[in-house]
Amino acid sequence: MKLLHALLLSLGLLLGGQVAAADIRPFSQPLFEQLQVEGTPVLVDVYADWCPVCKRQEAVLTPMLAEPAFADLTLLKLDFDSQKDELKAFGVRRQSTLILFRDGEELARVLGETDPARLRAFVEQAY
Repeated sequence: MKLLHALLLSLGLLLGGQVAAADIRPFSQPLFEQLQVEGTPVLVDVYADWCPVCKRQEAVLTPMLAEPAFADLTLLKLDFDSQKDELKAFGVRRQSTLILFRDGEELARVLGETDPARLRAFVEQAY
């Protein structure tokens, strides 16, 4: 019965539009530039489908970024295998690189971080 109650509560929140979460989108330069002008906090996630570290990062970031505290953050997924020009522009040489931006400036970057507490502290730098 408790499980049913929890599921119904979750469904009600979702249908009521009261659940806020970070926006997750594919990386594009025009979108990145628009978000920078707007002052939106942006997390660029350089990932590869074959990368086990990227998958561990995603397993931590996805539920964390679903929290209301991160509702105004946009996560842009930059594909390591197909977006080589963008990698060069950011000076990225490896997948599993995370780069945090706000107000048009890079705040921080990490490579290969998967610890939930450190990833949370990293993302919270945008606020």
